[in-house]
Amino acid sequence: MAQRSGVSRAMVHRVETGRSSPTAALLGKFSGALELSIPMLFRDEGQGPEDRIMRAQKRVTWTDPTSGYVREQINAPGTVSLDEKAGPGVTRVTLPPGAKVDYPKSAFTFLSQIVWVLDGALSLREGDELHLLYKDDCLTLGDPAEITFENQSASPCVYVVMVS
Repeated sequence: MAQRSGVSRAMVHRVETGRSSPTAALLGKFSGALELSIPMLFRDEGQGPEDRIMRAQKRVTWTDPTSGYVREQINAPGTVSLDEKAGPGVTRVTLPPGAKVDYPKSAFTFLSQIVWVLDGALSLREGDELHLLYKDDCLTLGDPAEITFENQSASPCVYVVMVS
């Protein structure tokens, strides 16, 4: 894992043993190394294809210890459709004012993503391209690139990420 993700063996061990909480950037590196979407990293192993309902009280939330951003898994990650293809992952993110989260290119090489802003403003850097997104704007990410999500406003930004 350390070699594939570019993360030190010591840090991988600290995360595996629960002695350190991973940052969003670290999850992005693990995601790329394992070729799994970040929602799949949070998947409950007891969850099977028949578990298609994600009850509000059972949603998994995670807070990035560095930026304070909160991600909430909206649908049951890893559910399988009738044609045995994995369904889309839907995650709601709340990015606090002034927060910035960077993801490596490797986290996007095996999937496609759509970002839909529900409230506030989002500055999204996709490689060299900057996208300024506002309430109800929706962006389909292009070819894999390093991505930076940033809230440059004084209010929280709430957006949905759909992954397939």
